[in-house]
This record gives sequence, C-alpha cells and structure tokens, in this order.
Amino acid sequence: MPKNTPYLVSYIYRSIFYLLITLWVVFPTHAAFNQQDIRDSLSYKLKSLEKLGKNVPQNQQYVNLLIELGTAYRFVKLDSLYELSNRALSLSKTAKYTLGECRALGNIGDYFSDKGETEKSIRYYQQSFLLADSLNKKKIKAGILNDLGAQYSYLGNYAEALKSYLRGIDIARGTKDKLMLSIINENIASLYASQKEYEEALDFYKEVEALNEEIGNEMYMAETFSNIAWLYSHMGHQEKAMEKVNLSIKIFEKHEIYDWLAFAYGVKGEIYLTQKKYKWALHWFEQSNLLHKNLEDDRSRIDLLNGLANAYFGLGENDISTQYALEGFRVSKKIKSLEGRRDCAETLYKIYKNRNDFEKALHYLEIFQTLSDSLYKDENKKTLTLLKTKLNYDKQKTELISENERALAKQRNYINIALIFLLLVLGVSIPLYFNHKKLRRLNKELQKNTSSLKDREAELNAINKTKDKLFSIIGHDLRGPIGALQGILKLFSSGEIVKEDFSEFIPKLKSDVDHILFTLNNLLSWGYAQLNGTVSRPKMVSLNKLVESNINLLSEMAKNKSIKIIHRIPENTLAYADKNQIDVVIRNLISNSIKFTHENGLITIEAEEENYHWKIRVRDTGIGMDEKTLEVLFAENSNRTTYGTNDEKGTGLGLSLCKEMVAKNKGEIWVESTPKKGSTFFFTIPKVTKTYQKAS
Repeated sequence: MPKNTPYLVSYIYRSIFYLLITLWVVFPTHAAFNQQDIRDSLSYKLKSLEKLGKNVPQNQQYVNLLIELGTAYRFVKLDSLYELSNRALSLSKTAKYTLGECRALGNIGDYFSDKGETEKSIRYYQQSFLLADSLNKKKIKAGILNDLGAQYSYLGNYAEALKSYLRGIDIARGTKDKLMLSIINENIASLYASQKEYEEALDFYKEVEALNEEIGNEMYMAETFSNIAWLYSHMGHQEKAMEKVNLSIKIFEKHEIYDWLAFAYGVKGEIYLTQKKYKWALHWFEQSNLLHKNLEDDRSRIDLLNGLANAYFGLGENDISTQYALEGFRVSKKIKSLEGRRDCAETLYKIYKNRNDFEKALHYLEIFQTLSDSLYKDENKKTLTLLKTKLNYDKQKTELISENERALAKQRNYINIALIFLLLVLGVSIPLYFNHKKLRRLNKELQKNTSSLKDREAELNAINKTKDKLFSIIGHDLRGPIGALQGILKLFSSGEIVKEDFSEFIPKLKSDVDHILFTLNNLLSWGYAQLNGTVSRPKMVSLNKLVESNINLLSEMAKNKSIKIIHRIPENTLAYADKNQIDVVIRNLISNSIKFTHENGLITIEAEEENYHWKIRVRDTGIGMDEKTLEVLFAENSNRTTYGTNDEKGTGLGLSLCKEMVAKNKGEIWVESTPKKGSTFFFTIPKVTKTYQKAS
C-alpha cells in the first residue's frame, strides 16, 4: 500500500512542516531543522513558560505547545502523544478553551488510530469535528474529515470513507486550501489503489501533482512521487517507478524525513524485487529497516518485513527469510491487517514448500487461500460501493447546484447590465493586455536563450580543458614508455638484440609496463569522472584489507628501492564509502610515497578514529616539498609531470584524482611536508555506525 496508509500520515507531517517554518521565523539563525529540532525547541518553550508562574499551564499558548509537541512525537514515541494530548485536553476544559479542546481530541484520535483501536479513534474525531463546527473552523473540519475517511477505510466501510473525503474536498475548495485538497485527493487515489483500480488512482495522483506544483513545496511533491512510484511499480512500469522514487529519496534525505524515507527505500526495494535483482532489493529493504527501528509505524513495517523475506528467499537464505515472514505475519495479526496476513502467508507457503516442510506449507497455503477468497469478494463489493457512492454524491451536488441556479436567476438581469459595461472596458483593455503579454514572453525567451548560450560556452570550455589534459597526458607520459617498449621489441625481432641481451631489458620493460598500467588506471578513472560525473556507491569497506591489497600490489616497486612499508591499521577499521574510489586514493598515495622516497626509506600507514570519521595517515621519509609545490599540489588543472628519486615518471594526475574521490565520499584530503625530511598525506572518510547511513 502507498505510504498514506494510514492516509492521514501526509496530513500530520505536512502539519509538522508548518511547525518547522514557524520555528525558522522565530530562530532565523538556524536555517535547517529536522524533526528532533522541532521537538527540542517546543520542549524548551514549554519549560520556559512553566518557570513564569502557577497560572501559566492554563495559558492558551501553553496548551498549544503541548498539542504541537504531542503531534511532533507521533511515529516516534506514541505514548508521549497520548500523555501530552490528555494534559492539553484537561487544561483546555478547565480554561474553557474550546479550540484547544478540539485539537487535543483530534490528537487523541490519532493515538488510537495508530494503536489499531479504530472505533475509539472515530469517536474522538467526531467529538473534535463537532467542536470545530461550533467554532466554524473550516480548515480544521476538512482535516478531521480526512482523518475520519482513513478510519472508515480501515473498517472496510469504503462508502463512508469516500463520503468523508468528498465532504472534506468541498470544504477545502470553499476555503481555497490547496494543501488540504492535495492531501485528500492523494488519499482518494490511495483508496482506489488499494482496490487495484490503478488507472483511477493515477488520475487522482495527477491532480495532486498539479496542486503540489501550485503550492511549490518540494516536500509535498516528494510524498506524492513516492506514492506514484509504488503505483507505477504495481502497474508494471518499473522505469517510471524508479524515476519517481529516486526523486523522492533525494528530497527526503535532504530534509531528514525518516518515516517517508523508510517508505521510499522500501518502494525501491520492491522495484528491484519485481526485477529479481535480489541483492539490490535487499540493500534498499535493509536501509528502510534501519530507519524503521526508530519509528512506531506497524502498518508500513508489514510490507517491509514481507519484502525482506522475499529478497532473502530469492537469495536462497531460507532461515532468515522465514524469520522476517513470521514477524510480518505476527504484526499483521496484531493490527488486524488481512492484506498483511495474506501476503505473509503466501511468502511462508513458498518458503516451507522450498524446504520440503509440506505440513507447514499446507497450513499457510490454506490461510492464504482463505484470506484471498475473502478479500477478493470484499474488494469486488468495495469497488462497486466506491463507484455508487461517488455517483450518488455527484448527483446530490448536481441537484443542489440546480437549486442554487434557480435562486440566482432573478439576479442575472442586473449582472447582464454590469457585463455590458464590463465588455466595453475589456474592449479597450484586452489589446493592451495581449501586447504586454507578448512583450513579456519575448523578454523571457531572450533571457532563456542568453542563459542557454552561457551554459553551452561553459560546457565547451570545460570540454576543451579536458581534451587538452587528455592529449597532454597521452602524448607526454604514455607515448614515451610505449615508444621505448616498441623500439626494444623492434630490435629484438630484427635480430639486432640476441635473446641473452634481451633478458637484461626485461626488468626495465616490466617497470615501464607497470607505469603505463598505473597511468592508464588513473587516466580512465579521471576521464570517466570528468565526462560522466563520479557516482559514489557507499557501503561497508575494510580499510585494513584495502591497504593490504595495495601494499601487495606495490611491493615489488618498494622492494626495488629497499623501502620498508609499515602497516598499522587495525582489522576492525570499517568505513562507509565507495570501495573502488577509496582504493584509487590509497594506491596513489602509497605509490607517490615510494616514488619520492630514497632507497632504504620508510613508509608508515596508520588510521585514527575521530568522531564520525577515520583519519588515514600515509607518512614517508622522502624528499618532502616546499611551500610553492604544496600550493598547486591538488589543483584540478595541474598536469605537470614529476620525477621520483630514481627518475620514476608521474602524470601529475593522481593527487587531483584523489582529491575528487575523497570529496565524493564526504571526506577531506591535505598534506604536511618538510623539504628533505618527508611528507605526510591525510584524508578522512565516514565511519560505519549502527545508525542509519544515507544512500546516494
């Protein structure tokens, strides 16, 4: 199911977003707030008010803060929502603060909704609606009707659910509340999606996208993108689904909206699952699972647990698959989700059948078939109910409109006179308006063309620089060694060098080939990054193993100069980075140290833990560098060739490549050096922690 099952989740988090904007206005120096920032700020305000005196708890501002803090704790600490809302309700009654009582009742309705006690939730929402109606708070009424629609859908009463949504839409249109129109239309789309009426659902989602464009808030757009991605995935449009879910993930990661991010990761896992790419599916399901550990959202967890079960099943890990499927089945029973029990039962049937445990396989097959038959019958009835309800509601609206038109007929004569006058005014204004509009359009086109030309000029300059650097490296650093190799081979093939003499050239030839290969690897990595953009795919990486493999790779080069390499990185030094990119960095730094260190020198490689990063140190006893060299060492446009202590050649490309690769992995690189005493290169990369890691 899309994320707005519960359907009011979007409404709640968009309300929290309004709180964030309010806090930004109050504290403008803190431009970026996440959900924890909101809770901390509200708690601070409450404590500040409590210090002012005994009568403060009856203050309306204090009650409002209690309600807002309760809302902020939803999906994080559900009991806090209930406790804070009950305090607000009690204080509101004592102070006869009706609006506070109305909002507190709505929050308690949210609590019972998330606990799965739907009928209790409906009673609290109805009480809240009556108070909002008495206060003529139309926006609150529309929000409560949205909440009631969600509860009726949980009970299977889709007719009442759709009625509530349509009533909410009418109120939202009357108040021109585009945000609420977006939320309710999205919930109606989810209602149709739950019945597999995908085309109808897509029509509503398109209307939601248009509303979100008018509102201009990227968070709302991201929520809708993730729901549409889920829908496209179930319609079989996997490319469209992947495009939408990637857009949503980028925005949720930016704003650290973890519950929606957990859902979006799960949708991406489902897309890979349908393509039978089980390792990728498992990666995204695990990302989602990390976030779910800090959330209280059982409904969304069911699909996640079943997804993990199917991913592990696809990889042949039957034991782990069984654990996740059983956990999903247990949660489904806890919150009385028939769809969840059906889906998990189907997965358990496949697992036990594969394990030849036919008794358990038959047990879950019977559960699956029973629930499928029941849901199939119910879904047919519910689909017809949805259609009839909408038709009846539209018919009632049409009759009401006709009655209003008859009442307005008497006023049309006056309106006609006014229209004649208006037409005369328009006859003069319209030509002026279109001329002005045409002029604005021409100005916009001119600005657009000017901007496009500047962009193309910048791209062309960048391409020319890249081309010049490629030809410089190829001509200067590859042509020489390859030419030497060609010359020796030509002399050997022509008989001018005999076999015994040729064997003396083999160490030199091997050294040249190693240099060519090393240069080509750097050149390909740099060229790909420049032409296509470097994409980092971080995961858990053992720095100890990377360093060991590169020491082995470069050991002969070090041995030729009698250089000792000391490796002091512990085995448990785990980083969260792109393995291939960090491998390039380590290889280049060790190679440089060997190159610029005299014979019988020493190279030491160490790692130091530093907050959320590892600081890696590659220290040598080489020739060192002066200040002038250090200033241009990491420059992107630097392509000067340098020579080592034994005249080893280099492209000048390695360190600029290292800088780019480290930056892509959210780290920094720098150097400390003293002429004739040696150099120490440092770089940092993120550590692996138990908390959630963002995926790029």
